[in-house]
Amino acid sequence: EVQKLNQQLEEKNGEIQQMINQPPYEKEREILRLQKSLAEREKAQATSDVLCRSLTDETHQLQRKLASTAEMCQHLAKCLEEKQRKERGNSDDQIPTERSNQVFLLLLYNETSLQALICNLQDENRMLKHKVAHV
Repeated sequence: EVQKLNQQLEEKNGEIQQMINQPPYEKEREILRLQKSLAEREKAQATSDVLCRSLTDETHQLQRKLASTAEMCQHLAKCLEEKQRKERGNSDDQIPTERSNQVFLLLLYNETSLQALICNLQDENRMLKHKVAHV
């Protein structure tokens, strides 16, 4: 193992000597290439950060929209139930009406579709964060 490490050390020393012995223009070219590569990576990182922030903001916005939609649907369902109670009297208070069931199903559908959209955005957000970490 020591011999293996010594061999690797010799190889690295050889690479260093090779770099030292290169003409100055080759060194400068290598430095420029590395600087360009670093700049590209920094630009990609910044772009990924912006995309992640944008997706996070959009996710929060969709969650707020979902909450307000659910609240609105609940309010509308209550209003509809009260209106139907007043029209029919209090005798069938315990029996859910067809209309309130439709409102409930609509609410459930909207909530489910928004939840699916939020999940997709969160998955995409995680994937972009993973790519950012990889870069």
